[in-house]
Amino acid sequence: MGRAEERRARQRGGRRAAPRNRSSQAAMGSAPTAPRGRAAARRSARGGTSDKSLIRRLFTWKKILGTFFGLCLLGIGSFVVLYLMIDIPASGNEDARLQSNVYKYSDGTILTRNGDLNREVVDLAQVPKPVQKTFVAAENKTFYKDAGVDLKGTARGLLNTLSGKGAQGGSTITQQYVKNYYLTQDQTVTRKLKELVISLKLDREKDKDFILAGYINTSYYGRGAYGIQAAAQAYYRVDAEKLSVAQGAYLAALLQAPSQYDWAVATDNGKRLVKNRWNYVLNNMVEEGWLDQAERDSMKFPVPKEPRPSAGMRGQIGYLVDAANDEMEKQLVAQGTAEDAKQAEAMVEAGGWTMTLNIDKKKQTALEKAVKEQLTSKLDKKKRKVDGNVQAGAASVNPKTGAVVAMYGGVDYLKHYTNNATRPDYQPASTFKPVILAAAFDDEAETQDGNQIMANSVYDGTSKRPVEGSDIAFAPENEDDRSYGNVTVQTAMNKSINSVFAQMGVDVGMDKVLKTASDLGMHTDGLEAVPAQTLGTMGASPLEMAGVYATLDNHGKKVTPAVIKKVEHSSLKVDPPDPVGDEVISREAADSVTSVLTGVVDDGTARTSVRDNPKRIGQKVAGKTGTSDNNKSAWFTGYTPNLVTSVGLFGESAKPPHPQVTLTGATGLIPAPGRINGGGYPAQIWAAYTFGVDTKITQFDLDTDQGAAVQPIQSPTFSQKPSSTPSDEPTTKEPTTAPPTTKEPTSAPPTSEEPTTPPTTNEPTAPTTSPTGEIPEDPVDPNSGQ
Repeated sequence: MGRAEERRARQRGGRRAAPRNRSSQAAMGSAPTAPRGRAAARRSARGGTSDKSLIRRLFTWKKILGTFFGLCLLGIGSFVVLYLMIDIPASGNEDARLQSNVYKYSDGTILTRNGDLNREVVDLAQVPKPVQKTFVAAENKTFYKDAGVDLKGTARGLLNTLSGKGAQGGSTITQQYVKNYYLTQDQTVTRKLKELVISLKLDREKDKDFILAGYINTSYYGRGAYGIQAAAQAYYRVDAEKLSVAQGAYLAALLQAPSQYDWAVATDNGKRLVKNRWNYVLNNMVEEGWLDQAERDSMKFPVPKEPRPSAGMRGQIGYLVDAANDEMEKQLVAQGTAEDAKQAEAMVEAGGWTMTLNIDKKKQTALEKAVKEQLTSKLDKKKRKVDGNVQAGAASVNPKTGAVVAMYGGVDYLKHYTNNATRPDYQPASTFKPVILAAAFDDEAETQDGNQIMANSVYDGTSKRPVEGSDIAFAPENEDDRSYGNVTVQTAMNKSINSVFAQMGVDVGMDKVLKTASDLGMHTDGLEAVPAQTLGTMGASPLEMAGVYATLDNHGKKVTPAVIKKVEHSSLKVDPPDPVGDEVISREAADSVTSVLTGVVDDGTARTSVRDNPKRIGQKVAGKTGTSDNNKSAWFTGYTPNLVTSVGLFGESAKPPHPQVTLTGATGLIPAPGRINGGGYPAQIWAAYTFGVDTKITQFDLDTDQGAAVQPIQSPTFSQKPSSTPSDEPTTKEPTTAPPTTKEPTSAPPTSEEPTTPPTTNEPTAPTTSPTGEIPEDPVDPNSGQ
């Protein structure tokens, strides 16, 4: 075949005419060729399109639809399995359950917050309804109608997660709450599927208010604030219940970008964005019919307040917090909510408590000021090493309610961790003597001579005089080893004569004395009933002694000082016990002790600091000083009809392990020995504080006919045979400088008249030749008295 014929064959599709006969083909010497007719061409074409036919056979419309529906069924089946397998967790994740504890003053103002997380859960009812709607308008307008999930948003979020684009898409309020409370912020397919299932179940099992409350209480608002209550305080310094709609709209707007939208640190663009978001929230509220248009138009953007640092635990705050926590833990155990102290402590540390304390803000400030002005401003540890060893503690109690209205725990909680107001490791010394007298009066005890012990009973005040009637020998030394001869009980209390009260303790019976001490509120477990206890050798705290004296002030009805006024918690109920209990000693006994203790102020160891204080202005006062062995502690516990305060100074070495040391020489007192007595700085602190806050002049309502506050009605009686020591010759009458009579008759209004010729504090009141019952006093020593 020539070239022309081949070309024509190619043009015909590769077909050419068959040779007319085989012979001609052979004659031409050509090899036989494959047939190229139509059938062959069709067979060749089918081979070239076999792949396309296979695809058509495999992917028919029926098969595609069938596969799609199969996958749908598989997805539905898988979701059903997940729905059955995934339950709503029994509790939230660890971070979501963390809350701070909130501590408030008695007037409701914030004292401080503490805890690992600044969160305080509040009931939805505490959030105004319009403020509730701001969050719905901001995040999920269909919240009240939807089933708890946004399927489009969830699907978009899943695809973005799978493609590595991160968190995108809009979740419902329910889903956000589930993520915040039950799950984590991890962006994983597993977490998103769990979020979907739990959200659906939660929406079916809980009402919308429950979910909304959970959402606004777990969300983060910036400034370290978790939950709407903490946010309200952080941005507007109000509780959530006081938020306006405009303020609520700002907090709702914050949730989109807390750091970027915080007005205090936002850039100009950030401020523009948050304002736009704020307007968006309010406009949505109008659109949904939750806000009147006119009200909306009148709203101005509520600029948040500047952030302020947390009060933390500095100063006195830490001491108050510790005292409140300790009281709370004891109550949890007492009411059976906690099995033991360890569990109670864990429950308090878990957070979520709002404790309103009895602490009065003004009185607290006044007490701190009194300690600073009267004592700490005079300490200079660079000049005197001993000044660095001085610790002060004080507690102030309302005797009618038992409320602890003020407390001083130390110079600063961050510098001295131990609370000096509650520490029980220092001797109360002579402040224990009124307890002995209370036991004597209440038990109608008798002297060794068989005479009933009264305020005008006469005892031998000889120093180192051995007690009579005791199986245990005891001969206590009076301060400075001074002997007083025979003196009445009233004078013995005024002058704090150890030998008299040692004998009285034996006369009453030391077991009865310790029982009375326990009844009045002292911790006496494990104490041995021996005469030495009459010197106040057991440990006690200012708070404890304030409770003892408050019971005396409250006519014998037990007063247990209470730091906590009210407790709130989202799931636990705590009812603080009534601080005022039943009568533990008779009213007459309590009132008689009070009557006697007025003499300590008017003619005894506290007269310089208290009686002669220019701010007293006729106020009635009872109290007792105390100075322990080796001057390791000095006390004054005193009271008016309305306020009881105990002040203690303690010598504690500044070096670990902080043993007890003497206070002598502190502040540079001269002349020697420079002793810190209870009538000095403790009484000065007491007077500066009490006369500054208890300004209403009141009188004691006393049901008694004995003591310094009333005229004596009988002749003195002797407690034992007179001493044979010439220098201690007994007398049957009081010294010429007898306590002023400030009788408060029951038939007429009591008088507050002061003595017309009060003893001077600039000269010794006792001759040096022989004891007369007067207290030793140095003209230049402001700390005279025991």
